[in-house]
Amino acid sequence: MAEVSARPQNDAKQTYAALDLGSNSFHLIVALDWGDRLQVVDKHREMVRLAEGLGPANMLSPKTTARALECLERLSQRLRLLPQRNVRVVGTNTLRKARNSQQFIARAEEILGHQVEVISGREEARLIYLGVSHSLEDNHDTRLVIDIGGGSTELILGQSFQPQLAESLYIGCADLSDSYFADGRIDATGMAAAERVARQEFEVLERIFLARGWDNAVGASGTIIAVHDIIESELAGNDITREGLDHVTKRLIECGHTGNLDFASVDAQRAPVFPGGVAILRALFDALDVDRLTVSGGALREGLLHDLLGRIHEQDIRENTVLDLARRFNVDQDHAGRVAATAQDLLDRVQPYWNDIDPNLVPLLRWSATLHEIGLDIAHSQYHKHGGYLLDNMDMPGFSRPEQHRLSLLVRAHRRKFPAEDFVDALDLARLSVLLRIAVVLHRSRSDVALPAFDVRAEDDFIRLSFPRNWIGQHPLTQLDLEQEAEYLRWSPIRLAIPKRAPQDLSP
Repeated sequence: MAEVSARPQNDAKQTYAALDLGSNSFHLIVALDWGDRLQVVDKHREMVRLAEGLGPANMLSPKTTARALECLERLSQRLRLLPQRNVRVVGTNTLRKARNSQQFIARAEEILGHQVEVISGREEARLIYLGVSHSLEDNHDTRLVIDIGGGSTELILGQSFQPQLAESLYIGCADLSDSYFADGRIDATGMAAAERVARQEFEVLERIFLARGWDNAVGASGTIIAVHDIIESELAGNDITREGLDHVTKRLIECGHTGNLDFASVDAQRAPVFPGGVAILRALFDALDVDRLTVSGGALREGLLHDLLGRIHEQDIRENTVLDLARRFNVDQDHAGRVAATAQDLLDRVQPYWNDIDPNLVPLLRWSATLHEIGLDIAHSQYHKHGGYLLDNMDMPGFSRPEQHRLSLLVRAHRRKFPAEDFVDALDLARLSVLLRIAVVLHRSRSDVALPAFDVRAEDDFIRLSFPRNWIGQHPLTQLDLEQEAEYLRWSPIRLAIPKRAPQDLSP
């Protein structure tokens, strides 16, 4: 696998790619990193209409699945030769909802040669804001960003490159169009009904956003860009205004049917979902009292690129998220730091034996050590379970849903009975879990006294600890803790071997 330098120079530029598997379209962007700027060298969009294949039972239909995978076969030509570290592929609302999304994801990963991450709605909103912000001049104004997707709509308030309030609502142009314009007919009654439903969806958020306020509003996504292009073409307007939006709505009703739309910016593939998108935009103008909306070319895929580069250039938002959670839930950071340092030391020393651990999983060991006591802020009893639940269900900027779940598993499994059923076909994660458990046991006294020099050996299915002569004898509680830990791990994929009460393994 090719490695990248910490900061690519002009004579060693790297190629990066982001692929957004949206509910309407799949968007690919490829760019070169010159260190101080991104140069986009390729873009590709295909209207796949993934949400169209999501039936009442929330199962992707075989027809839609086949269409989506055929698109990925084409896109794989641009991705297969890129290193894993240089590519991010994410799924959004439809893959969040689909009950059979894992089957689709497994096939997609096989085709692309890269991992597919399903992200939460708020993480999608954060990335959209990041993409939009990088496409605009940073004038330090507070901005409202609106993105209307096929299955969800994202609203974000922020300043510069920092989102301050992000929400994702389960209403999108594909869903609304399927409900109110399924037969293609467009009339004033249907448009008003669709707009009312959208307005009702935004009702719970409008007071929160209006109370915060903003200096300017910015729109992203295909629907908003298409509306802007119609206004620009037919009214010579630069921004979307209420008058311009009324004009587009009137023209839609005059066309009468999605098959009759005569807008240059709305092709035959977008036409079936366009009326629903316009209804959502009208509802947003009313709910948030927007009178003017500028348009940005940046969106989720651009945000993915900038987020990816942040990780590579050691500006990983996930690090900040973990530290923020530790502070928010009153984690003893001195103790957590000692556990994290010992866990990392253990990992470094078993690397010669376990050198095939997925490098993408390695940061989870440090993060889980930092957060392993997060559940104590709820209750001491079964705090590991409280911590696992919190991490599995809260919004964590920068983390995909699978990453968040793996982190929650490590925290959930850091003490007491090892939940082997949660680590089936996850040997690397089980190894990290055992290292965390050992680090926690060795620091159970919560003392800042340094641990003795000890030896660590590992094989595929066990890890062995050896301590200096007489140290274990002088620390009987640690001996008991290690014996108990070995018993807990009897049925885990990795067993623990420890010295007897009179160890003779090492000289001091």
